[in-house]
Amino acid sequence: MTAGTYDVAIVGAGIAGASAAHFLAPKARVVVLEREDQPGYHTTGRSAALFSETYGNAAVRALSRASRGFFDTPPPGFAERALLAPRGVVFFGRSEHRAALEQHADELRATGATVEWLAPDGILSRVPALRREWAAVGLFEAAAEDIDVHALLSGFLRGARAAGAQVMTGAGLDAATHDGRRWTLRTRAGEIQADIVVNAAGAWADNVAALAGAAPLGLAPLKRTAIVFDCPRFGGATDWPMAVDATEDLYFRPDAGRFLASPADETASPPCDAQPDELDVARLIERLQAATTFEVARVTARWAGLRTFASDRTLVAGFDAARPGFFWLAGQGGYGIQTAPAMGLLATAQIIGEPMPLRLAEAGVDSAALAPTRFIAR
Repeated sequence: MTAGTYDVAIVGAGIAGASAAHFLAPKARVVVLEREDQPGYHTTGRSAALFSETYGNAAVRALSRASRGFFDTPPPGFAERALLAPRGVVFFGRSEHRAALEQHADELRATGATVEWLAPDGILSRVPALRREWAAVGLFEAAAEDIDVHALLSGFLRGARAAGAQVMTGAGLDAATHDGRRWTLRTRAGEIQADIVVNAAGAWADNVAALAGAAPLGLAPLKRTAIVFDCPRFGGATDWPMAVDATEDLYFRPDAGRFLASPADETASPPCDAQPDELDVARLIERLQAATTFEVARVTARWAGLRTFASDRTLVAGFDAARPGFFWLAGQGGYGIQTAPAMGLLATAQIIGEPMPLRLAEAGVDSAALAPTRFIAR
């Protein structure tokens, strides 16, 4: 069965593929191929995303700066409500963590961020659940904001469809061949032909590359665990900041009348439908109870997601050096949601053969720092 011929076939309907489709669809015939029955089933749908221009290395921060305008002023009709909401972050610790937090404060200020040192009472007024010994030292970054991930993904896909893109679910890729002119993709939903293939397959990106005869980049999927729990004592809390401990092995924040928490784990994993390990959940609850006065009355949800990183923890965007018409859009790691607008714009410009958009250049985005060719000499 032949399902169609397109200019661009995007493999993966998570945030990377959806953002690329949104910006590409007005300029090309686009199809998005999603192996699952719904877009964003894996990492995108399991993200507790926070927008912070201080997060990540210099290349990531540039992409975040370039994405800010989109989050603040999305296209008309993109979403029914604001994509960002105030949150802030408190970094907290015991007295022996002061040196680590001083170093972190210096790093944040070097990015241009405004951070405020907090006395113990200031920490506890913002995060009342902390034990006093864990509120000995603290920093507050007010500018960090929650991202409405569902609204962002839905808006990208809605815009892509409105511009003519086809989004095919249950369309896992089984084979990809290139005849010197265009690609033929055999999927579970039929055969697709396209001039360009965009590899936005997240944890499966190296697998998709292998199917297409491209060399893998050594992308590493790392599992992260999270839970949502009830704690009636603090059940009315909504406006606490995200709380991150100085050793970066615990964070938590309010979540619709409950609390979301994670041990910030990064456990190597093959590409899969990641599931939480009971031991990781138990360790998380143990850390919570050591640092806070939370009484975890009931865990209402638990999940794990795969955050996939390149070796330098920088995102990947660009054409493969050896396979014609094969474009990498991968390695989003923990930065994919907040950088999605800029990455979608950059990918579109490169695929269409246009100059980098001015807003990206002005933010300091360097396409060479993101190109897959950066790994050739390694």
